[in-house]
Amino acid sequence: MSKPEKTLFLLDAMALIYRAHFAFSKNPRINSKGLNTGAPFGFTNSLYEIIEKRKPTHIGVAFDTSAPTFRHKEYSEYKAQREETPEDIKIGTPIVKDIVRAFNIPVLELDGYEADDVIGTLAKKAARAGFEVFMMTPDKDYGQLVEEHIYLYKPAFMGNGVDIMGVQQVLDKWDIERIDQVVDMLGLQGDSVDNIPGIPGVGPKTASKLLKEYGSMEAIIDNAADIKGKLGEKIATFSEQGLLSKKLARINIEVPIAFDEKALEYTGPNVDKLKSIFEELEFRTTLKRILGESTGTTARPKPVASEQMALFGEAPPLMEKEVPVVEEKLNISTTRHHYHLIDTPSLRKRLVNYLLSQPEFCFDTETDNLEPIEANLVGLAFAYKTGEAYYVPTPEDKEETRAILEEFRPVFENPEIGKIAQNAKYDIQVLKNYGIQVKGKVFDTMIAHYLIDPDTRHNMDVLAENLLNYTPISITELIGKKGVKQGNMKDVAVHKVVEYAAEDADITLQLKHKLAPGLSEGQLQKLFDEVEMPLMHVLAEVEYNGVKIDTEALAAMSKELEEASAIAQKEIFEMAGEEFNVASPKQLGVVLFEKLQLVEKPKKTKTGQYATGEDILSKLAVEHDIARRILEFREYQKLKSTYVDALPNMISPVDGLVHTDYRQAVAATGRLSSNNPNLQNIPIRTEKGREIRKAFIPRSQDHVLMAADYSQIELRIVAAFAKDKSMIEAFRSGKDIHATTASKVFGVPLEEVDRDMRRKAKEVNFGLIYGISAFGLAQNIGISRTEAQEIITAYFNEFPGVKEYMDAQVNKAREYTYVETILGRRRYLRDIHSKNMTVRGHAERNAINAPIQGSAADMIKIAMINIHSWMKEEKLKSKMIMQVHDELVFDVHKSELDLMKERIPELMKNAMTLEVPMDVEVGVGENWLIAH
Repeated sequence: MSKPEKTLFLLDAMALIYRAHFAFSKNPRINSKGLNTGAPFGFTNSLYEIIEKRKPTHIGVAFDTSAPTFRHKEYSEYKAQREETPEDIKIGTPIVKDIVRAFNIPVLELDGYEADDVIGTLAKKAARAGFEVFMMTPDKDYGQLVEEHIYLYKPAFMGNGVDIMGVQQVLDKWDIERIDQVVDMLGLQGDSVDNIPGIPGVGPKTASKLLKEYGSMEAIIDNAADIKGKLGEKIATFSEQGLLSKKLARINIEVPIAFDEKALEYTGPNVDKLKSIFEELEFRTTLKRILGESTGTTARPKPVASEQMALFGEAPPLMEKEVPVVEEKLNISTTRHHYHLIDTPSLRKRLVNYLLSQPEFCFDTETDNLEPIEANLVGLAFAYKTGEAYYVPTPEDKEETRAILEEFRPVFENPEIGKIAQNAKYDIQVLKNYGIQVKGKVFDTMIAHYLIDPDTRHNMDVLAENLLNYTPISITELIGKKGVKQGNMKDVAVHKVVEYAAEDADITLQLKHKLAPGLSEGQLQKLFDEVEMPLMHVLAEVEYNGVKIDTEALAAMSKELEEASAIAQKEIFEMAGEEFNVASPKQLGVVLFEKLQLVEKPKKTKTGQYATGEDILSKLAVEHDIARRILEFREYQKLKSTYVDALPNMISPVDGLVHTDYRQAVAATGRLSSNNPNLQNIPIRTEKGREIRKAFIPRSQDHVLMAADYSQIELRIVAAFAKDKSMIEAFRSGKDIHATTASKVFGVPLEEVDRDMRRKAKEVNFGLIYGISAFGLAQNIGISRTEAQEIITAYFNEFPGVKEYMDAQVNKAREYTYVETILGRRRYLRDIHSKNMTVRGHAERNAINAPIQGSAADMIKIAMINIHSWMKEEKLKSKMIMQVHDELVFDVHKSELDLMKERIPELMKNAMTLEVPMDVEVGVGENWLIAH
């Protein structure tokens, strides 16, 4: 289609804002001020893409207003089921308006009308004035406005290209014969998004069939008696509802708004205004792309020919392109780069020499397995200059690979040369398989970003997209999607691996340059250098050490759990009076709430099923045995499938041990998490759950397991933070803190505190630091809300320092939008000012708890670093093998047991100096259960 003389683009702002917001919802774009800029960023990209690619002569952006429309007056339930507008959209919409105005584009809005009514009216008027009109929106309802000179322009999204729909395309899409039937379709089938009811039982296919036969909704209703079966009955019964739905769905093209051709003419942006907004939002690359200005940060530079090009003349770069950057997202095809294949001894020697002369370099391993201890090296990638990288393939023969790695030993083991990597722990473990140690200062880009922005994702592809506006080659392009048919890196042609691996090293190097200033600016450098990076080496070794599993004990447990499940299920059937699938929430809900009617008004899920979650069943279990037995059945099933039957499959064929994966960059509080197996989730509260620890045993008869556990670490940190004299004194004198709390709260002498009082005080002690309410406390300990509130009030009267600490933390979060641990680990709380009480309350609870949990995490991390260092210096045979919550587990050589029992608690207690002393409990045994 040739470009017409006059083209008008009308943008549906809110549809595009929502689309942008949810596109970034899994990986929010948060700037240094804690503002989620995803919606403005995505909208700006969409707007600029239209301006650049379509070059409209005229453009306008329509917004909804908060005023009710004629549809709300006609039908009070219109849009009533929509969830409340996300806080980030509420904040982002005014910013989008500022951006639109800075582009010198009119903001189109009118109280009493929706954006589609405004767009519909202007589209019709513009078409009559000789314009080709494009309505830019993902909303299919606009199809009713399409005619010869008016088009529906659906923007590209999630891999789908732009879709421009004229009359025929709309007819094909809806399977109708006339454009005006779009409104009939909407009226017949309804619209769940806008809560337009339609006629029950009529879907798209039925609506299309009816319209082909009768032509319109009115004609369908008139002929309802001739339509056979229940469909005819429903049409007759719900005819008024259908007509109302059609009326609600029709876009009003008679809005009292003038078509001002001059005002809509696009003349270019107000550079100063746009620059100011982009700088405030930190849209650095966008600023450069749109206004041709730089704020000191660029995407991937285009290097000129370098010394390496001459040195590696015999191995020319596989690709060398220079393409003008016109898209926001760069990729390997649109940037100039020099990626070299280093596959001869002479080339490797030159590369080694150049790496040895660098202050730091980036490296990345390519392997054939995600489990590091089982991984074979496929190749190594190196980068030390932006835009250039080198790939060294390694043969399948392990000894030949060892020989190649020996050439690089001086590079990796040189303590004076810094190393850069993404998830360096994995690469370090892989190299350890070949006897290579990585020495020197390490900069892990994943962990650096985790410290700077702990609440978002930290994988390399996401960081490249967000920080460099670069889309790396996907691993699925090389080996396919996850699943049984996924290939292996060792089978991929080397020229493809070169580009993929070299790009990883190059991008990781660029990420380091991007992230390093953020550590300094956020005062996180010391935490990074002295805690997280040393800990990464410790975790690499702890994982590598592994733990032995008693498979015979697990097999016996599996049989016991199967029998216990069968007995529980039989009793459930007897209580229910019928057999059903206990594991089916749907069937279970019907039995509990329809047949047995355990609750008068049972809760339901969003899908309409009865809610049968653990929280629901736990409340029912107090009065109903069937609920208690269902919970037991679920526990047996989960223990069997998640741990007892799964653990033997996790034993490595390499050494017969289980190697978990400790993850530093998952929990925003700073705590470690573990995966395959998840040691943190092994149950401790139930007898059957505790039994699983029996299966964790020493590696030989010369070893014994030792567990060292911080006692009440978080409460001790609370006392130190709050500087509460009563709590500090209780801990210093070795008193029972829960009994002490009960004594003060209930106003009785310490010796008269009974078990029930202590239980309640314990719930208060732990609950308050997690922001528990009177309602929550009442539920947890089975008392009235009034009594719970009285206990909380009495607690704060007796421990005023705790209340002062809690208030101070919330106030600090409001002022700075973050809180900190003792070591300066930050937790950003951008919802602290939310107008939504629930969202704000969650942020306030995090403001109180994050410094406590985070400081506890920091303490055990420092303890692990110090213990690891001491064990290395002493050249001990014992090994650190697990970290679970506040507990460290060791495989102790019996000859070193007395020394370990003496020194480990010392090192843990003195990891950090606080006003409150730390206490560590040590246990020893032939399995983890006994030691714990």
